[in-house]
Amino acid sequence: MTITRATTRRLLAGTVLLAASLGAGAALAQSKIAVITPYLAQPGTQFYVEAFEAAAEGKDWDVNVIDTAGDVAAVISRMEDMVNQNVDAIVLNVDPTQVTAGLRAAEDAGIPVIGMDAGSDPLLVTNVTSNGYAMAAETAAYVADRIDGEGNIVMFVFEAFPPVQVRGVVADAVFGNFPDITVLDRVTPDVSDGGIADSRAKMEAILAANPEPGSIKAVWAAWDQPALGALQAIEAAGREGEGIVVTGIDANPQARDAIRAGGNLEATVAQDFAGIGTAAADAVERVLAGEEIVQGVIYVPSKLITSANVGEE
Repeated sequence: MTITRATTRRLLAGTVLLAASLGAGAALAQSKIAVITPYLAQPGTQFYVEAFEAAAEGKDWDVNVIDTAGDVAAVISRMEDMVNQNVDAIVLNVDPTQVTAGLRAAEDAGIPVIGMDAGSDPLLVTNVTSNGYAMAAETAAYVADRIDGEGNIVMFVFEAFPPVQVRGVVADAVFGNFPDITVLDRVTPDVSDGGIADSRAKMEAILAANPEPGSIKAVWAAWDQPALGALQAIEAAGREGEGIVVTGIDANPQARDAIRAGGNLEATVAQDFAGIGTAAADAVERVLAGEEIVQGVIYVPSKLITSANVGEE
């Protein structure tokens, strides 16, 4: 058989058309991933969502980040919207027990849901998070040691979000081992604006109600925003010289700066937010590839940050 120039041109043209057809098919096969959270105003959430997006780059994914701006109930309708749009996977950052209807809709449609610092639930494939038990135990033990196991403390908690709720439970257990430690107040701040402003206002009221030096020995906060709000209140009241010990969890930049400054905020815990986002993306990729994930929770390591090591990172 003799291959003429015309035949060669036809073969090349066919190859180009085939390549274009395959490219179009690949585009059509792009996986649609929805990331849904009501907590994007929180720095920690921002960090691991950004890490998830960074990990998704280079993959054939179309990632849609949906923020319901503090409205947990709206997460359900957004999940239902994503089910109707036939996404390939949903990544969820909210208490799963509060959005069961949305999880059921995803299950009925065969859409896998991966928790990203969400909380455990049978309807989730897995939940990628830090070990809240370990983080809370470290900071609560730090407080107890620093105040020599006695005195009044203020706790800032948030029961509505399982990863944070767990921290309060563990801290309660640690403080319960010290008969001379009294939880003076247990505060749940408004987090709609991030949590610092309302935490400051509530701590100002507690300080005003307990004006005597030494009447408050420590503030244990389940995350950094209320710790920073409490710190601001202590400083504004001119009571920073009393040695009130403040701890948080997350090691966000403001908390690190406060620890470097050597004031009342003494300790926090660095969660590996990039690690959480990356591990969540890895879990999505494994599920899309047909793998069964047997771990109900995937823990990403964390580290206690104090003045001794805050300059290391």
